[in-house]
Amino acid sequence: MNALLEVKDVGKRYGTVVALRDVSTVVNAGEVTCVLGDNGAGKSTLIKILAGVHQHDEGEFLVEGAPVRFASPREALDRGIATVYQDLAVVPLMSVWRNFFLGSEPTVGFGPFRALDRRKGRELTKKALAEMGIDLRDVEQPVGTLSGGERQCVAIARAIHFGAKVLILDEPTAALGVKQAGVVLKYVAQARDRGLGVVLITHNPHHAYPVADRFLLLKRGAALGSYEKTEIDLPELTRQMAGGAELEALEHELRQAEAS
Repeated sequence: MNALLEVKDVGKRYGTVVALRDVSTVVNAGEVTCVLGDNGAGKSTLIKILAGVHQHDEGEFLVEGAPVRFASPREALDRGIATVYQDLAVVPLMSVWRNFFLGSEPTVGFGPFRALDRRKGRELTKKALAEMGIDLRDVEQPVGTLSGGERQCVAIARAIHFGAKVLILDEPTAALGVKQAGVVLKYVAQARDRGLGVVLITHNPHHAYPVADRFLLLKRGAALGSYEKTEIDLPELTRQMAGGAELEALEHELRQAEAS
């Protein structure tokens, strides 16, 4: 069976700047692929290629085994690839249910006589959130009154409701406390268990490790390593993220210099 998404030796340049080079990974249904790296590692560039914002210059990008080159995010969305960015693209003063649909609201009537079907919108939103285990007392409340974790969960439920096969989450836990981050990770696991392929972008190995099936470590636009969960434990993942291998190489060089 073909992977939902696969990139093979993908590269991206902006003029003379190499933003990404020779990066490969795979996203399977019912699994979480975690992309780890510090600022400037190339995570954003990789997301933008997967989400159809930018096109790759080198390598291959496959969706369910077929090579693609998206011209826009709409094309990616039409192929079932939904991206939830860190800023969430919500309207804080608008109700939860209006944010849930945002441009795809249910209507009643025909032609110029169409009007918003508020009751149906509220019911569908409550049902979709409840299926994810999210219990909101009032979907009429402004989305800005929700916690950061709850807003992330609404965005995840929205993507699933509108038929996403692949869910790309850009640093969903970055601005959250421990408890809220745990809530978001629970819904990431739920999306995975419902058969979606999830791409989780983060710089925190402690958030990544409990839910991920594989890890892609990026540094300065290149892959530092690619591992299945069975191949790496949390201490080693953390050490690599912290540049442990580079520090060891530096220590070795310094010792050699002292010896000579």
